[in-house]
Parts: sequence; structure tokens; C-alpha cells
Amino acid sequence: MKLVIVESPAKSKTIGHYLGDEYLVEASVGHIRDLAISGKGGFGVDVENEFKPNYVIDADKKDVVKKLQSLKKKSDEVILATDPDREGEAIAWHLATVLKLPIESTKRLEFHEITKNSIENAISNPRTIDLDLVHSQETRRIIDRIIGFKLSSLLKSKIRSQSAGRVQSVTLKMICEHEKEINEFKSEEYWTLDSSILKNDKKYSLNLTKIDEKAPKILNKEVADKVLEFTKEKVEVSSINKTEKIVNSKEPYRTSTLQQDAFARYGFKTKETTFLAQQLYEGVEIDGNLVGLITYIRTDSTKLSDVFVAQAKDFIINKYGEKYYIGTKNAKNVKGAQDAHEAIRPTNLELTPQKVKPFVKDHVYKLYKMIYERTLASLMSAKVLEVTTINFKNSHLTLELKGNKVVFDGYNIIKFDDNEQNLLPEFNEKEVFDLIDVAVNQSFTKPPLRYSEAKIVKLMEEKGIGRPSTYSSTIQTLLARKYVISEKGVLIPTEQGILTSNVLNKYFPDLMNTEYTAEMETNLDKISVGELSELEVIKEFYDPFIEHFEEVRNVMYKEPLKKTGETCPICGGDLVYKTGKHGEFIGCSNYPTCSYVQKEEKEAPKDAGRACPNCGAPLVIRKNKKGQEFIGCSNYPKCRYVESLEKEEEVCEDKFCPECGAKMVVKHSRRGRFWGCSNYPKCTHVEPFKKNDAKN
Repeated sequence: MKLVIVESPAKSKTIGHYLGDEYLVEASVGHIRDLAISGKGGFGVDVENEFKPNYVIDADKKDVVKKLQSLKKKSDEVILATDPDREGEAIAWHLATVLKLPIESTKRLEFHEITKNSIENAISNPRTIDLDLVHSQETRRIIDRIIGFKLSSLLKSKIRSQSAGRVQSVTLKMICEHEKEINEFKSEEYWTLDSSILKNDKKYSLNLTKIDEKAPKILNKEVADKVLEFTKEKVEVSSINKTEKIVNSKEPYRTSTLQQDAFARYGFKTKETTFLAQQLYEGVEIDGNLVGLITYIRTDSTKLSDVFVAQAKDFIINKYGEKYYIGTKNAKNVKGAQDAHEAIRPTNLELTPQKVKPFVKDHVYKLYKMIYERTLASLMSAKVLEVTTINFKNSHLTLELKGNKVVFDGYNIIKFDDNEQNLLPEFNEKEVFDLIDVAVNQSFTKPPLRYSEAKIVKLMEEKGIGRPSTYSSTIQTLLARKYVISEKGVLIPTEQGILTSNVLNKYFPDLMNTEYTAEMETNLDKISVGELSELEVIKEFYDPFIEHFEEVRNVMYKEPLKKTGETCPICGGDLVYKTGKHGEFIGCSNYPTCSYVQKEEKEAPKDAGRACPNCGAPLVIRKNKKGQEFIGCSNYPKCRYVESLEKEEEVCEDKFCPECGAKMVVKHSRRGRFWGCSNYPKCTHVEPFKKNDAKN
């Protein structure tokens, strides 16, 4: 028997389906070990000995490691098949080290789609662990650990912020600076003109383009009233121009554009898009067979393999005709792109969205349809439009009417755009019309919109901050730290987030510089291809950072605790708001000399309106230590009758069922809360409700 180790249980199931009985496929469930929290600064790195890392097995992975060690003893060979990126390479190296596998000879499978052909090809052409990639990931982890530990401890002691990080803090800065721009925005008055003409008993709206041959600027009511007077004069057709417009299809999806488009079309948050795409990549059951429907989802490339392009060519020509195929186009370069993988594409064009739809949940289907159609369209001919522009003039005004006519539908035969055709009737030059439905409307300029999660992903990519694998997790970290909140996918910085960003920007301007962060990513890329060494990158970073940190630690102010306006009943000191492991509370500012903590006044139990079935005393609504309401007997402790209150299910926007992809909800039973699938009873998946879940 040969043991194949992957990260994900879902992935192991699909790969096992393809490999057969000769192979046993098991999952490591992600990383099995991480840097220790020992040594100087708790970095888990020996800074005096060339930054040698000290790794420990994660507490929750000890059973996984024991199982893999046991299976290794029973196996003829161990093969590593983790994801084809830095993190995947590092996981493979950690597995080889812990399981005592020879690094130089242990087989490492690389595949970018989970299909039978891809897996069989990887088995036939294994490679070994790429240590340059491992060193690149290790460098990132060490630098992020040092920055995170040093800055987080400083922020906690000075301004009571939870954490800071190389990528998360720069991303937070972008959000906060944009919020400042919104707050400082000054609205300005302007007016617009609405007017129409009547042609063949149909109204056509005109757009004002010039006033007295100048760009229209209607900044107040006085000017608006003058323009209104100008509209009383008839207008005549002054020119008719017809031009051809060629509209090319967009390139295939990469991680960032998929997340942006999924939000724009369906409002999917980045975490949801990542989760759904992971399902499509790892495998979906179609007609009783597990099939990986798309290629690897963490990519900054828009390339398509020659094999796929050849298959797509035949598919397009056979389905639509030869004139609809054009092939690959020159792709735009993405800043810092590794370009090591393909774009996100379907693995089999015969598995159309319509064929897949009966086997998957609605959100999974929508995402697959997006990926399938975008990939196919990227190889198809351009759409050709005839654009007609008709200008109307009188003594003072120039107005415009535009229409489109599809000359050749090209890629749009897939029906991407619904309202692309806007046909106009025939007009003649010198033809005269009355302006009707005339009105001037006052408006005010509006501040820029807040950044959505998708917009932040786009900015991170444009500025070279982070990598496709970290876009979603960076946003989740900012949300978890309560530096930002998300309202329907729109990010709003909190007071603490703004304070954190301002303090870091003041005292660590280099770290908060997007160019510095992008340069670090570039250096990590150079390590991954052997152009730089791990040690020189860490050394170049460490000494200046620590020196500057020590300077800052001595001068950074400590944010005073916010006063409540009350005094301590024990010592007379000010009462202030504090934060502990159970949340915010009010305590004495003279702590530890005075340890007074203000207790919350308990509410009197509410009458439940019925009698206890055990003793006949009134039932009341009480609260337990966690603040949850329940019904109990007012004769407690003599009578201990209790019953639960009916509670509505609480839908979690960021937690999804691993079996069907539906959203998870918080349900209630006698034993307390638990996670259940919202697709019940079709799906009966449940999970325990952990303490940390209540904080998220």
C-alpha cells in the first residue's frame, strides 16, 4: 500500500476515488506544526544563531501526526500531494521532516486540477520537495512572526489593540485613509437637464453635452433657469455619426478578479467565494462520481494551458462555428505576479453549468457558471457594435442621442450582456424637434463609496500587497480584531481600527508603506527561485526593525483609559472602561492599588405568565451566566424546574456547511447551542458550538 498525504479531507476523498485500492489517501488538515513561542521575544527563532527556527507540532494536530506515523509504518511508500504553492510546499516539507522521510527522494506530486488525467500524470511524473519554495514560506513566516509579536505586544500595552501585522496593517491603513477622505469630502451643488424628443410616437431621452459650445457647468439655480429658457427653442439634427466599436472579452479569472466579480454580481463576500471555489476545486459528486470541476483557485495568472486551449478550440468551433474562435490574447501583467499556475478555469468543458446544476447548491452553481462562461468567452471572437451618435442643436444647446446595434455577437453568444442593443429609428440631418419633458434637477456631489471587500482585494493586488492565498484571510483578520466591520460586504473602520492605523503610521511609517510591503513580497519571490537567500532577507529586515522598535517603545504615548464620569466608591479614584477576556467592564483607574470592579445590576426576573407544572408557583424568565434567557420556577431553589425558550435560528454569514455549502445556523437544544445546516432536513450536518464561536 502507498500512502498519499494531502491537506484537505474533501481533497483526499476525490483523489482517493481516482487512485484506487493500491493507494490510501489521508489528510494532514492543513499545517501540522508552526514556530514555537519560546526563545528571545517568543519568536520561536534563535536570533543569535542565524535565525534558526524552532518548530513544534500544533496541539490540535498531535492525533493527526500519530495517525500518519502509524500509517507510514504500514505503507510501502509515502507520497506528498499538498497544494502547488508556497504554503503547500512548506506543509510537504514539515510532513517529510516529522515523518522522517528523505527530503531529497520523497515523491512530491504537483497538479493544478483534481481530475483523473491530472492525478495519473502527477503520479507518473513526480518531483521532489522544492526547498527554495520552502525557504520563501519560512522567511515570510519568521518575518511576520517577529513583526506580529513585537508590534502586537506594544499596541496592547499602549493603546489596547489586539494585533498588528505586515500585510493586515497596511491594508487597514488603506481603509482608514479612504474613510478620512470620505469624512473630509465637501459636497458641491450642481444641476442637470432632462429632456426628450418624440419620434414615431416614441420618446427618446437626450443628453446635454454643450452650452454655447462649452462643456456644461450648471452650478446654481440661476444658470439652471437660463438653460431652461434655452430649451423652449426647437432643436434640429446637426450631425449623424456611425462608428464601429469592437468589444473584446475579458481574460480568464484569477483569484482577485473572481472575488471581485462574485461580489459585484451576487454580493458574495471574499470568504464565501473562497469557500465555494474550494469545493469546486476539491471535488463535487456528479452522477455518483467525484469530479474536480475547476483548477487551483489561488493564482495570479491568466494563462491557459495549451492542452486546454486546443480542447476549447474544438468545443467552440463545434458548438458555435469557426468565426467565434480567436484563441488566447495578450494578458495584462499583475504587479508581483508569480504566474506559476494557470488561470481559474473549468477542468472539463463538457460539464456545462446546465449539466452541473442539479448536483450542486445554488451558490456553487452560480460561481461555476461565472468561471465556465468567462473562460470560454476569453478564447472567443470580439463583439462588434455599430454605435450611432446623433447630435441636436439650437442657438445655445448641443444635445446627444446614442444607440447601439449588434453587428456580430462574438463571445456574447453566451449571453453575457443583456442590454447591449439600443436600436434607434432613422434620423435625417436638419430634422427639427420640440424638446419635451423638460426639467432641471438640483443635485449635490457625493463622497466616494466605502471600499467593499472586493475593492480591497483589487487594491491589494494592484499594490503588490499579499498574495492570492492571503487576500481573504487578511480581511477576516481585520474583522476578527474588530478593526473594521462589514456591512453587506462593505468595510467600515472602527474607532479602534482608526487609532491603530494612525499610531502605526506615525511610529512605523516604513512598515505602513505599501511599497515596502510590496518589496518584501518581491524578495520572497526571489527566494522562491533561488535569487536571494533566506538568511540575507531576514538579516536585512531584523536589525533595522529592532533598532527602530526600541526607539519607538520609549517614546510612544500610552492612550489614557476612557473615564465614565463616576468615582470609585472604595478609594475615590476615577472609574474607567477596561477590556478583559470577557469583554468590556468598568473598574478603578488606581488598579492594582484598588481592584474595585463595578458589577452590573441584575434585572428582576420577568413573569412568564404561567404556573410551574411541578409546584404551581409562577414561572419567570431568567438569564444564565452567559446572558441567555430561560424559563425557570420562581420557587428556586426549592423547585428546580426549567425549560428553554424558543429561539430563532441565528444565521452565520461567514460559516458554511462542509457537506452541501449552505450557510450554517446556530440552533438550540437542552444541552445548549450547536451549529446546524440551514438546509435541514435535506442535509443533517451538525457541529459543536465552541466558546470562540460566540466571539466571532
